[in-house]
Formats: sequence, C-alpha cells, structure tokens
Amino acid sequence: MTDSPLRNRTVVVTGAARGVGAALARASALRGARLALLGHEKPLLDEVAAALPTSAVAIETDVTDPAALDGAAHEVRERLGPPSVVVANAGIALGGPFATSDPDEWARVVEVNLTGSAHTARAFLPDLRRTAGYHLQIASLAALGAVPMMSAYCASKAGVEAFTHALRAEVAHHGVAVGIAYLNWIDTDMIRDADRHAVLREVRAHLPAPARRARSADTAADRLVSAMEQRSTAVYVPRWLRLLQAGRGAVPPVALRVARRHLPRLEAGGALGSTGPLGAGGRADHRARGVSSPGSAGRTP
Repeated sequence: MTDSPLRNRTVVVTGAARGVGAALARASALRGARLALLGHEKPLLDEVAAALPTSAVAIETDVTDPAALDGAAHEVRERLGPPSVVVANAGIALGGPFATSDPDEWARVVEVNLTGSAHTARAFLPDLRRTAGYHLQIASLAALGAVPMMSAYCASKAGVEAFTHALRAEVAHHGVAVGIAYLNWIDTDMIRDADRHAVLREVRAHLPAPARRARSADTAADRLVSAMEQRSTAVYVPRWLRLLQAGRGAVPPVALRVARRHLPRLEAGGALGSTGPLGAGGRADHRARGVSSPGSAGRTP
C-alpha cells in the first residue's frame, strides 16, 4: 500500500515473536514500514524479520529491563531511524484463584504487562517526540470488565488503560498521539492454551456468545494497523466492544452472579488449580529468567 502513512517509517513492536505481535509486524511491512521486532526468543524474531518484505531488525529484549530497552532504542535509531510508531504489545497471562496463586508469578504478570509497557514508553518517548509519533498500547476486554480466575491479567490491563490515558494527556503538547487497543479473544497460542484448562474454559463458556468467539491474529492486526495510520485514540477488536464502555459498570455484578453459581462445582471437582504461564510466550518468559515452569494443576485433556 504505497499511499500508507506508515510507508518508509520505523515501527517498533514488542512481543513480536508470535501471535498478534508477529501478525502486526507483517501487516505493517505490507504498508511499507520498517520494523523493529523486540521480545524474547531471538530465533523466532529473526524468522519473522526475515519473512518481511521491508527492512527489519530483531532485538532480543526483556521489556521489564529499562537498561535493555534503552539499548534497544539506541539500536533501532541507529539501524532504522527514529521510530514513528511504537506498539507496546508484550504480555503474559496466568490463570487460577488469587488466594492460591504464586505471589512471584502473579507479580510477574503485572510487571510484564503494566510496568513493561511503561518502560517501553519511557525508552522510546524521546524518539516519538522527535517524529511527532504515535504510541499504541495493547489492552484487552479485561480492562473493560474483569473476570474471576484472571486477577493478575485483569489488574494489569486495567492499569495499562489508566496509564495510557495519563500518558496521552502528558505528551499531547509534544505532538505525540497515544492510543489504546481493546482486544477480545484472539486466536493465539496463549488463548488456545487457556482453553485446555477447565477453570478458564468455564469462564469463557459463560460469556455472551459474541464475546466467546476468537478472531484471527491477522484480523486483529489489520484493525490495529488502520488505527496506527489514523493515530486513533482507541481501537476495538471487534468493534462492538466499544458498547461496553457505556455499560462496563454492569460487568462486575454479572461476573459475581456467574461465579457464585459455577465456581463451587469447579472447586469441588478440584479444577481450580493454577494454570501456570499460558502459551509459549509465557513459557519463554520463564526460560529467559531461568525459572522452571510449574506444574499444570487444573488442566484437563
């Protein structure tokens, strides 16, 4: 698409080794953007970069390490030029009851999803000021309506939403636009792994029918790239999620009623154990920190 505003611009995507991040890299490259792919799993990042039709660099980076992100920002600047778009996409998830969750694993979800996003913004804001660029924060349906058994993920995404609004107001006078993307279930390995656990499968089963459907990562990426081109304040995938903004106050009471009805049965059946890190991305984060993945209590075939 030669007329895209992204053509010949540098776009940074964190969590780009797989899923939405990799799909977003491909969609951006088709618009003519140069790509900087950040995350764990350097071999996978290299594969994604090699398959793109435009210039790309793959940089192994932990978004919870500010010094590493500063180094990545310098490398991007030197090799591709200052970025015009930065997408804070890196994220992990953990399921299970809060009361029996591992405190370190619970905190790690918040550290990656919320603090890591803030570190990403801090590292690249000088470049975005220089280019009058756009920062896109990937959030979730979980920011609009929290559900049980996903307390760390919901807390982190709610925090990400508040951070995005605060950041937008702080940098607008520098010509930097800040947007947030609310994604429902996307067909990634994280979501497929979640469906293998009875406790999370049950949560999803009791959502309204439209909210249970998973969309492809490529579909989500197309919507996100359009938001990047338009420097959108908010983007919803699917679009009907926008309706929850007006009715989000009704979600907690509904979640409470459903939980009271169904959690006792799951608890009695021993299906409320921790899921451990969900998906290959969560396990890669464990490996990068030298942590062995915990058992998969609560998982059913």
